[in-house]
Amino acid sequence: MLALIAGRGALPKAIADAQATPPLICAVEGFAPQELSVDLEFRLETLGSFLSALRARGVSEVCFCGAIARPRLRLSRLDLKTWPLVPLFLRALRLGDDGALRAVMALFEARGFEVRGAHELLAGLTMAAGVVTQARPQERHESLPALGRAVLQQMGQADLGQACVLRAKDVLAQEDATGTDAMLARVLAKGQGQGAVLYKAPKPDQDRRADLPTIGPATAAAAAEAGFDGIILEAGGVIVLDQRQVIERLDAAGMFLWLV
Repeated sequence: MLALIAGRGALPKAIADAQATPPLICAVEGFAPQELSVDLEFRLETLGSFLSALRARGVSEVCFCGAIARPRLRLSRLDLKTWPLVPLFLRALRLGDDGALRAVMALFEARGFEVRGAHELLAGLTMAAGVVTQARPQERHESLPALGRAVLQQMGQADLGQACVLRAKDVLAQEDATGTDAMLARVLAKGQGQGAVLYKAPKPDQDRRADLPTIGPATAAAAAEAGFDGIILEAGGVIVLDQRQVIERLDAAGMFLWLV
């Protein structure tokens, strides 16, 4: 049986709807997924009991999908089955986002669960290399994929962020813990978006079974509102939700979507 460890956003429902057998929907307290009924809710302080509950329900596979903020650990709220996990929690909380996710996935695997990536459970979430919009990148955009990769390489050393905003040789913005939408809002507020490009890709050496970067129609709309020329994504490395709608919004704004 499959359990989705679901967070916010449209991805959990898309994955759940694609399964022949309905998965068990699980959520961290305070981060319930959209349009899904939660079967099991848990806190970091009750993770040990949650793992036992999954096993009792016959779960053998788990998928982490959707957005959550890093939860706080309150020692006063720990239950008995979770106390043995405290050393792991303390190590994980000192790591960046990807390091913490790797630690959590390793814990699930150590308990006998297979960790599945969202892209393994729903075909077509990512897109192949090429330009899929009517508008195409121009000569001034040709150097941006290399610049974007270099920026994300630097960001990866801090294990934070999967996106940046570029124009010519300039880096206008870098994603932080607040996410891509907040970064785009900052660019819009500063009036810096005209002629810019959003670059988004996985972190260097990221475990792609969790936290793959994602865009959707709202991302396309925000980039269009800011006056961007287009969006550049790593082919096969970024989830694109509602792909037809994303392309339609970009076409309407005269923007390109380039998978590299």
